Order: sequence, then structure tokens, then C-alpha cells
Amino acid sequence: MAKQSIGDNFTYPMPVVIVGAVIDGSPNFMTAAWLTTLNVAPPLIGISLGKGRHTTQGVLETGQFSINLPSVRQAALADYCGLVSGRDEDKAAQIDVFFGALESAPMVGQCPLTMECRVTQTVELPDHYLFVAEIAGVFCEEAGLVEGKVDPGKLQPFVLTLPGNAYQALGEQVGNAWKLGKALRGT
Repeated sequence: MAKQSIGDNFTYPMPVVIVGAVIDGSPNFMTAAWLTTLNVAPPLIGISLGKGRHTTQGVLETGQFSINLPSVRQAALADYCGLVSGRDEDKAAQIDVFFGALESAPMVGQCPLTMECRVTQTVELPDHYLFVAEIAGVFCEEAGLVEGKVDPGKLQPFVLTLPGNAYQALGEQVGNAWKLGKALRGT
């Protein structure tokens, strides 16, 4: 299959999340998509946030934040949290804010899956901070669970595609991990 060079301006589709942090004593939220799982035990997540973002300052000040996975039903809320700065508008007024054990990790009640996180390491990059954080607690609405496990189809998450600046819903399951490729193994 022939390949064509498209330059270096492409980012693989990334899950859209709403990040929550307390800044100046109040909850604030922003939309982000640059995150990944880093470790299983302890459960570590990495997220890259722009240095100039208001929410980033809250994470730097408190060492805590939340990751809130919106469903396609919350796409407008997620987009809003990325369009408006908390310096100019109280985004928490649009959000059913709740807290778990961490006092500076406000979570979004509308999102079907939320996580509270404690920063363990901060890496300064040219225009972002990469926060490595331990997940302190995970909350999922009952409708997103099947036999006590998260069902991504029921959560209906979506991804951000760049370039193109589009939100894309996830499609159907294509197979089971660590099983699908067994058909290609030699016997």
C-alpha cells in the first residue's frame, strides 16, 4: 500500500476529557485530550496541559486534579470548557460539581466516568507541563457498568482529531485484546 508524506502536523485521535482543579479556592475546569495511562500498580496517568491555562495553575498550586470522561451527550459541555477561560467566566456554574477524598480535585457530575488524581511528578516542557499523577479514586455511573466493569460502549466517549479539529465518537468493538491476534501465531 503506497504511503504519502503529510508532514509533521498530525496527532493520533485522543480521548476528550474535562480536567478539574481548584484555583483561588474555587473549582475550575478545562477540556484536554493529551493524556495516557502510564502505569498499572500504582495506577498512574499522564496529562499534558498548556502553561498559560488557568486550570494548569490550579494543578501546580494544589498538586491535585480530576479527569472527567464526557460522553457524546456532554460534547457541548466539553467544548464549552475548552472555549472559555476560567479567568473570565465561572464554568463551574454549568457543572454539577462533586468531590471525592481529594479536596482540590473537583469532578463533573454530568460525566459518566470521573477520576481524582494526585500529582507525583511534574515535567516542564517548552509550552506545556506533563503531570504524572496517581489515580486516587474512580467513580462510574451505574448505567456505564456491566457486571461491575466499565463498558466503553455504554459510556459513549469521543476523541479529538487533529488536524481537522473534530470530535469523533468511538465505533463498535472489533475484537478482544490479547485474543484476536492468536489466529496469526504459528503453531
